[in-house]
Amino acid sequence: MDKRYMALGTSMLVLSLLKQQSMYGYQMIRELEQRSQMVFRLQEGTLYPVLHSLEQQGAVISMQKTAENGRMRKYYEITSHGKKLLQEKAEEWKIYETAVNQVMGGVLFG
Repeated sequence: MDKRYMALGTSMLVLSLLKQQSMYGYQMIRELEQRSQMVFRLQEGTLYPVLHSLEQQGAVISMQKTAENGRMRKYYEITSHGKKLLQEKAEEWKIYETAVNQVMGGVLFG
């Protein structure tokens, strides 16, 4: 998938994952791959700048926790501001998606 299109929704996807549960970086990467049937394949170099930006905005917080395997990992958790931001991004995405479908006539291939 073209990276320009991926960049449009990356923070929305990350916030969506974190709304369901706290996760560490590698876990988010794998979860995105699995849920999208390998369409969204983030590299750590893409994910961590998004997480740091979301953290600076107050949308997520990070904390050190012990993972199931006993290793210490940096987990990320969505904040109430992050939930509001997710809702705003989802609404923006719907407007974008509707506009694209209207221009395309509702048909992506044909």
